[in-house]
Amino acid sequence: MEQVSIEEVETADRSTGTVRGLAEELGTTDVAINHYRLEPGEAFAGGMHTHMDQEEVFYVIAGEATFETPDGEVGVDEGEAVRFAPGDYQRGRNDGDEQVEALALGAPKESTDVRIPQPCPACGDSDDLRAIPADEGFAFECPECGADVDLGA
Repeated sequence: MEQVSIEEVETADRSTGTVRGLAEELGTTDVAINHYRLEPGEAFAGGMHTHMDQEEVFYVIAGEATFETPDGEVGVDEGEAVRFAPGDYQRGRNDGDEQVEALALGAPKESTDVRIPQPCPACGDSDDLRAIPADEGFAFECPECGADVDLGA
């Protein structure tokens, strides 16, 4: 058994909100666990995305989180949870006036295929791009033709 006090876990350096990774502290091997505190206007991630190889569950401890999907927006209140299957695009954020506190669970623990809803300008055969962690942010490539795509312009 492993036990950890969330307040004693170091926060990650993220521009989207305060996040504490609990998986390493708890020694989990099959599930990612993150604790978030989002101030008004902050988000769980930088933009709409999906994990092609991981399902995600968000449990809202306090406040109300808004999740944007291709089908619209849904509010998830305190004491509620929402699940996104692999391939489900979403972006969660705090649209309210109060802080949002939430747990995010992802399984399997390691996700290696993250996508953003952006068509490939090189081949036009893909409706999304693979996001690859880089030194500063992410690099993007087409999963169909393998082209490196610069989204900076």
